[in-house]
Amino acid sequence: MSARRSGLMNWMQGALALLGFVLASYGAMLGFLWLLQEKLLFVPTTLPQQFQLATAPDIHETWINVPGARLSALHLQLPDPKGVVFFLHGNGGNLQSWFVMPDLYRRANVDLFMIDYRGYGKSSGKIESQAQLQADVRAAWASIAGRYKGRKLVVYGRSLGSGLAAALSVELAASTPPDLTVLVSPYVSMVALTHDHYPWIPSAVLRYPLRTDEWVTRIPNRLLLIHGAQDPLITPRHSEMLQALAPHAQLLRVPGASHNDLQDFPVYQEGFSRALAAL
Repeated sequence: MSARRSGLMNWMQGALALLGFVLASYGAMLGFLWLLQEKLLFVPTTLPQQFQLATAPDIHETWINVPGARLSALHLQLPDPKGVVFFLHGNGGNLQSWFVMPDLYRRANVDLFMIDYRGYGKSSGKIESQAQLQADVRAAWASIAGRYKGRKLVVYGRSLGSGLAAALSVELAASTPPDLTVLVSPYVSMVALTHDHYPWIPSAVLRYPLRTDEWVTRIPNRLLLIHGAQDPLITPRHSEMLQALAPHAQLLRVPGASHNDLQDFPVYQEGFSRALAAL
């Protein structure tokens, strides 16, 4: 064998070995993402069981029993509310950081009910699948549904919770359709959001697809989308695409707002208050 041919063979063997190493590394990384997806997607802050979440006399701490866990919840209960806002929060923090601005709901004369997902705050257990997460949301709503028969229902989802809220609104459409669904900083789907930031991750690896784009088209009543104009995590393009899919949706852009500070802006507070007043 000539030296030239021998050198070519050695180069090809080296290239194939390098390619094999790259593919093996990529496969290992995808396996890591598959197995540890919950640790990347959910960022809970835990609280000791003795921590007092409810301080105001009209805010009550309660619990929802679900298979293998117990969910912590807070419930603002007014004397004669016209309805309730069922609030599903984002992927970080807990009720201590999410149950805010109760006076906005008091002025609107609507109750506020919010849960911590498994592993968040004082809730026990851990999130293991999208089906489990959606079942927990249904169980939480079922725990208070009887109290609000004949009253207004607002299903509200923020960031991670927006996909869960859209799914719940569709599930309730046949029996107890929400009067208003509010999706704040929503995503088209978790697949689309992941591809925005990590385009090299294939869709098949994602065990939490959360297809908001499929659900918004089936939300029967009022749909309000709210998005910070400067949101770098979930860009306003996601809300614009959802509005294109659901032309009955109203889109409120909040100038200057990012992802985590949106609730601090008067445009958000006034727009959400108007939506509640119109119930």
